[in-house]
Amino acid sequence: MSAEIEAAVEPARVEADPAHRRAVLMLLATAILWSLGGLLIKWVDWNPAAIAGMRSLIGAAVIALIFHRELRFTGSFEQIGAAVAYAGTVVLFVVANKLTTAANAILLQYTAPVYVALFSPWFLGERARRNDWLSLAVILLGMLLFFGDRLSLEGYLGNGVALASGFCFGWLTLFLRRHREESAISALVLGNLLAGLIGLPFMFQSMPDATGWVGLLLLGVVQLGLPYVMYALALRHVRAVEGILLPMIEPVLNPLWVFLLLGEAPGPLALLGGAVILGAVVFRALR
Repeated sequence: MSAEIEAAVEPARVEADPAHRRAVLMLLATAILWSLGGLLIKWVDWNPAAIAGMRSLIGAAVIALIFHRELRFTGSFEQIGAAVAYAGTVVLFVVANKLTTAANAILLQYTAPVYVALFSPWFLGERARRNDWLSLAVILLGMLLFFGDRLSLEGYLGNGVALASGFCFGWLTLFLRRHREESAISALVLGNLLAGLIGLPFMFQSMPDATGWVGLLLLGVVQLGLPYVMYALALRHVRAVEGILLPMIEPVLNPLWVFLLLGEAPGPLALLGGAVILGAVVFRALR
């Protein structure tokens, strides 16, 4: 077999690897757990910045407790970059929800794949493929349909903060992918501690009740800690663009839980957009 043919079939061999398939399943599970955030945040009656900070502190404790043997705080460029990008992602998203509509915040945060596709060739040496851009275009179209009747041009500051959160989310993916040979778990712990430090001043205004603390524990453990660990582990075996595209079913699942538990049904346009997003992600995952 010639060198050219060998090079052409190499990507297919890589993506047929069992580790790659497990990583795809972890990315889908990550999106499911992330999607619980909207419902659980409504459960907690507290300052949004305080919720973000306490959620991150609980997440840091859980991750450090389970993976304490893997913790290696090297202070490398990749580790610090991932920690800062992580803190920016989770804190700015909460602030954006305070300053603009939830639909605007989610849609603008999920501009992250654009940054990953643009910067992957330079930062990671991973060129985005034609089907990556096609998948991204279809998913963004689905999101516009899904959130169409809830998008607003008001709240310019909040929209800017949401875009900044998306920028951080994109760079978090890039840094975690580049950091894959080291302990990405350590970067997550540092990022959670930084986010907790940012939210600390807002935690003393009042304290949540017992029900609120249950919600905070679920947020820290189930919605934040465990899925970000799966996300970091999955990025060891998938390209950065793939790692950011597959979890984009999260915005569809978020209102699904609200519908199942609270009875708030989405409109027909939202259902169409959700079907487009799910179809694109499932097709991509099956391939």
